[in-house]
Amino acid sequence: MKQGIELRVNGQIYELEIQPWRTLLEVLRDHLGLTGTKQSCNEGHCGACTVIVDGQAINSCLMLAVEAQGKDILTVEGLSEGGKLHPIQDAFVSHGAVQCGFCSPGMIMATKAFLEHNPDPSDEEIKKALEGHLCRCTGYVQIIEAVRAASEKMRSK
Repeated sequence: MKQGIELRVNGQIYELEIQPWRTLLEVLRDHLGLTGTKQSCNEGHCGACTVIVDGQAINSCLMLAVEAQGKDILTVEGLSEGGKLHPIQDAFVSHGAVQCGFCSPGMIMATKAFLEHNPDPSDEEIKKALEGHLCRCTGYVQIIEAVRAASEKMRSK
């Protein structure tokens, strides 16, 4: 049995008919075609599916889509404006924090939510903020450098 829901994703309203047990991750990818949000562990351990819901970074594999009604949902596709990368995306690219790219969208979204609450973090605070995110390519050094650079770039605006 399907249920009608309305989701606000990247500022756009979507009216959908879904099974009530579908996760936000499934609906974003399979129903809306927003494949920047990655599916990996489906247990909330890797961070690849991180999106921002009402200003908070969440694992979209752990949230039912019906729970997201009435909330503002931001995915990695919603960050760039007019084809111009968001400063966080730009910092990840320019600091080599994007290699295979699988974990990057989740880390970028977690970074955005984190920097909104802590615009001038220490390296230890950055590590703590991203501790639920797995990356097998970069070794994390470039990621920390990218977050630090994004923080500086966003503060200087």
